[in-house]
Amino acid sequence: MLDLVLLVADKNMQFTLQGALSRPQALGVRPHTYEFRSHPGRDGGVRSSGSKVLAGERNRFRHALMLLDFEGSGTSWLDPLALEQELDQELRAVWNDDGKTIVISPEVDVWLWGSDNALRDIFQWPLQKIARCFLRATGFEFSSDGKPLRPKEALEAMVPVHRQPRSSALYEKVTSRISLQNCRDPAFLRLTQQLRAWFPGPTPAN
Repeated sequence: MLDLVLLVADKNMQFTLQGALSRPQALGVRPHTYEFRSHPGRDGGVRSSGSKVLAGERNRFRHALMLLDFEGSGTSWLDPLALEQELDQELRAVWNDDGKTIVISPEVDVWLWGSDNALRDIFQWPLQKIARCFLRATGFEFSSDGKPLRPKEALEAMVPVHRQPRSSALYEKVTSRISLQNCRDPAFLRLTQQLRAWFPGPTPAN
């Protein structure tokens, strides 16, 4: 029996998580075995039938994570945390405390926004003006913690400058190198908290 199955909405989310899970010490967890499942219905599919998909995996895995972007989930009647709690209830029918949902707001792309130095190195940013300043000058708005309010569109706006394709592999490259300890996104913190509860390890290190 493997430790963990992760149901995700798309390849970008899978590769983002692969980059982070490849660094168990940085997450503060012990090494563990895992496999990914990608829902063909993307975020909306994870929301509507993800718990049923994972129910069929109960005999093969000890734990289950179901991850989706709030953007694209098709939900307008709940906020992200309320949606997460509702989906947790669905998982609990089969997984009890061994299943957890993570709803990312607005989308997983927000996890890629680490330090300016990390972004410069990973994207091989060619301009003297840092990426965030470039984006502000082109009209993008940022939250108080320095993350663009439209993270996916911000990444797309950078492509003509750094000329690297916005591929799933690039997502993995970012999360395999940025400081995971400095990521304060609420959904990412809930993810690491759950992983540490299931797979306790040493004190996190970058």
